[in-house]
Amino acid sequence: MRGRVAALALASPLALILLAFLLVPIGTIVVVSFFDYDSVRMFPAFVWTNYEELLLSPITWKTYLLTLWFAAVTWAICLAIGFIVAYFLAFHVHSALMQTVLFLICTIPFWTSNVIRMISWIPFLGRNGILNSALLSMGAIDQPLEFLLFSDFAVVLAYVHLYALFMVVPIFNSMVRIDRSLVEAARDAGASEWQVLRNVIIPLARPGIAIGSILVVAVVMGDFVTVRLMSGGQSASVGLMMVNAMSLLQYPAAAANAVVLLVVVLLMIAAMLRVVDIRKEL
Repeated sequence: MRGRVAALALASPLALILLAFLLVPIGTIVVVSFFDYDSVRMFPAFVWTNYEELLLSPITWKTYLLTLWFAAVTWAICLAIGFIVAYFLAFHVHSALMQTVLFLICTIPFWTSNVIRMISWIPFLGRNGILNSALLSMGAIDQPLEFLLFSDFAVVLAYVHLYALFMVVPIFNSMVRIDRSLVEAARDAGASEWQVLRNVIIPLARPGIAIGSILVVAVVMGDFVTVRLMSGGQSASVGLMMVNAMSLLQYPAAAANAVVLLVVVLLMIAAMLRVVDIRKEL
């Protein structure tokens, strides 16, 4: 009994923090999503109007599909970059000091604001920017490339720039814990480098891949600043829909959209956890 009381006492601060800063806000959003509203205020009620207008609108489905497309493309590119960088740091850099130095170099972009990092792409990708000017001077193109800026390409590029490190860190953390004797045993058994990668390294790095995937997908699905800045208002996302609704004082509609987005993201995370049991493999 004394041990149970001690365990409850140790767990209670974290439980209270989760209750105050996670469950209560989520519960508030769910309650507000059923409120009614007009052009200037909202009324406590229990109506399904907000969900009906949201789910029956073709614009909603189109925006969700576009957001899922952003998340999928960003995830695939970040996974490729994260795996390559983590593999190089873990298996080709043998000095722990050099691993730390190179890893810190990877974190340099995070020393400044996300908005500043996004804005820095504008003079580089613009119609008269550095990239177009260089390509024109080399004769590679006849006229400036229009798709580089204020497009879906720019949005995905900014996402990869912002969140690739979220994939590098967990994959690197999984790879450095792989027993090198397993790799040597596979090579001694006649396995090629590709077979070692496919049958040894990738299975043992799955927890890091899953954690990085959850981080990248969850952040991209809820982002709105990147889409607004990098698309030039020509694209949309679920987060941007909620911001626009709140700017019009349509808080119940925004809350309903937030609940639907939360359910979608939780289903995506649950699907990832069905593929990789993180608690079992850590």
